[in-house]
Amino acid sequence: MKIRMIASYTMALSVAAAPALAEGTLNVLTWEGYADSSFLDQFVEESGCEVNATYVGSNDDFAPKLMGGGGVYDLITPSIDTTALMIDLDLVEPLDPSMIEGWDGIYPKFLALDGIQRDGEYYGMPYSWGAIAFMYLDKAFDEPPTSLDALWSEENSGKISLWDDKSSIYVAARRNGDMNIYNLSDEQIAAARESLIEQKPLVRKYWSTAGELVDLYKAGEVIISNTWAGYQSSLLAAEGIEVTEFIPEEGAEGWMDSWMVVKNTPNRECAYKFLNMQLSEQGQCGVANVNGYSAANAEAARSCMTDEQFEALHQDDPEYLDSLLIWAPLGDRFEAYLNAWNSVKAQ
Repeated sequence: MKIRMIASYTMALSVAAAPALAEGTLNVLTWEGYADSSFLDQFVEESGCEVNATYVGSNDDFAPKLMGGGGVYDLITPSIDTTALMIDLDLVEPLDPSMIEGWDGIYPKFLALDGIQRDGEYYGMPYSWGAIAFMYLDKAFDEPPTSLDALWSEENSGKISLWDDKSSIYVAARRNGDMNIYNLSDEQIAAARESLIEQKPLVRKYWSTAGELVDLYKAGEVIISNTWAGYQSSLLAAEGIEVTEFIPEEGAEGWMDSWMVVKNTPNRECAYKFLNMQLSEQGQCGVANVNGYSAANAEAARSCMTDEQFEALHQDDPEYLDSLLIWAPLGDRFEAYLNAWNSVKAQ
């Protein structure tokens, strides 16, 4: 199945003629907040490298955008369940860790993950991490929800939202009691799909960006959802809207995003300057302050965070990291998960 999937992506690449990249201008395909002006402007001024950012709403966006002719990129930041696919598709090139200051400060747990390495070489530089937690509007609940059942409850009908991402299959599987969520059988995927179809009439909207979910809460259209932990809740708090994040009794996924260099970039010098910045105090506390995410370089985080922020982001709490179901490459099962989620949306 993986061979067929790679072949279809390769066919798309052969059809799309790629325009030439401008030297000295980095084009990055990334998540909201990862190229924020609060820390990017200093980099541009000091390095002389311009940066253009295009944002994704799902990990499923990376391959189509890289191969569909919609633009050419130097750097990308897929999550750990998608990095191996980028390597399989020959879209990214090996990194030279000796050129990246702070590499030795990265949590060993992240450097040990299979998804960012192949044949003794690293293809991804761990950058940030966190949980796919759940969130509810405080004033809408007399009793705080503790289970995923709240997202299937008729009482919350029309005010539920889930991320428009194949990870919704993971959510439904856990609710069904299937905890091996990255290696589900065909029957378990089908059961998760049926649970999501059952839930769909209760869903106000599947959210695709941080801003979209925030707007749904602000308008009072959604009272419970999953969330990129630390990010949307902080944006809502800034608007005076009280929400609470929680880890349900069925558990929560964990994610880790890595910077990867797109194969044959003509901007390798600027790319490595950018990687060094992102792994330094400037980039690590930059993303922590903008998105509320945890930093992959523990040494940089310790240097630039207050004690309160360091503790709040679980930088000193390995047990929290171990408690999360860290996303894993789906391998040959990727297409089965994605097709199941697309089938739910097509109902």
